Amino acid sequence: MMSSNLLVLAAAAPAGGPPGWVQILPLLAMGVIFWFLVFRPQMRRHKEHQAKIAGLKKGDRVVTAGGLVGKIVRLDDSYADIDLGQGVKVKAVRSTIGDIIPPGDSAPAND
Repeated sequence: MMSSNLLVLAAAAPAGGPPGWVQILPLLAMGVIFWFLVFRPQMRRHKEHQAKIAGLKKGDRVVTAGGLVGKIVRLDDSYADIDLGQGVKVKAVRSTIGDIIPPGDSAPAND
């Protein structure tokens, strides 16, 4: 009686779990999805920003990451002196310059 119950239980048991690579497959799929949706676009934006920073020249109008708008007066390897207005000059780290304002945009409202 006991041995017949064991035979029935042994026959009903599954043959085994899935192979190891099948268990890792969802993690690999999530890694690929993150690569294409998050990391790759971020790296592209970073390269574009580095190219903008490298192409800065005296006289460019820029916007800093803090929202200050001004004209570049002097450039160093890691700093930029920015003229914000009448006698107001600041020294900013080059990497904090957010964008270059193209020439021909509208004049400031108070001019």
